[in-house]
Amino acid sequence: MSELEEFRAEKDVFFKEDPHSPLSEDQKEAFDGLAYFPQNPDLVFEGDLDTNVPLDEVHMTTSTGDDQIYTRAGKLHFEVEGTKVEVTLYASQDDPELFLPFRDATSGKESYGAGRYVEVHDVHGAHVVVDFNTAYNPNCAYNSRWSCPLPPGENWLAVPIEAGEKSFPGAAH
Repeated sequence: MSELEEFRAEKDVFFKEDPHSPLSEDQKEAFDGLAYFPQNPDLVFEGDLDTNVPLDEVHMTTSTGDDQIYTRAGKLHFEVEGTKVEVTLYASQDDPELFLPFRDATSGKESYGAGRYVEVHDVHGAHVVVDFNTAYNPNCAYNSRWSCPLPPGENWLAVPIEAGEKSFPGAAH
């Protein structure tokens, strides 16, 4: 079993059994695992962040109408199937990882309509590794009692990112 497959299996157990799961008790009873795109090594990107970005606060509206504040850490430039793409990675005061909220051409079709997230753990100065195979739905994709930041327009991608979690048909809204 690959590291990604192991992570996905552990996540399914968490969703089904953990009291901190985003699923309601009714959802847990019917839950038989999350749906994923197949692992795609072509959607792992490594490079240096373009840190020539505005350093002002970025206010992300949440699914419940609140506001969460981030700062831009930089942009990552890469290509998806020959199309040039850039995404902005964000930093928050209380998290050493970088945050990549995004929407793409699969949003609202194969993946959650409001977008997905990638947590960027592998950060060495301005050098990052972004693995879209780890893209996941925010908790509000499962249950509307959660408040989740919505990806800002600068991270709405015209290309499909066919990696990571797919939409969850048993959402409670």
